[in-house]
Amino acid sequence: MADETTPPAPDAQTPDAAAKPAKAPKKEKPPALEDKPFQELISQHFLPGLQQALGKIGIQDVDLKFEQRKLPIRGFEDTPLWQVIGQWQSDRRQFFFIFSKEDIQAPKYFCCSDSSAPPSTLESFMIDERRVTLDLMLLYAIQRLNGQKWLVRN
Repeated sequence: MADETTPPAPDAQTPDAAAKPAKAPKKEKPPALEDKPFQELISQHFLPGLQQALGKIGIQDVDLKFEQRKLPIRGFEDTPLWQVIGQWQSDRRQFFFIFSKEDIQAPKYFCCSDSSAPPSTLESFMIDERRVTLDLMLLYAIQRLNGQKWLVRN
């Protein structure tokens, strides 16, 4: 029988090795908006998004703030909490989206008032959502304000 020889190993000089493209490096996904620090997410993304969404509906004179202060409800004035505060119609209408912790996944609350009266009721806000995203927060905020019949007429 003839002598068996092993074929030479391909090296970088052979055409077969040069024909194979190098693997592209994996593109790292940028972090999700919801992974940003709480204060940055609210002040740089939620407030402008809410301002824009209200503007599309025709509410142009809304003043939005994000600050940590005591709740405007009698009996809850002890602990300062982060709040998105909105006012319009010469401060006649005001609303508050309240965060129990510096985390959008934590419990959130809503209260509002009309005719410059102080708010009297604190309501749960977005209690059924497992994963809260910026888009969901904006959607629920607009829905909640519309529930007051403040945004569109019936």
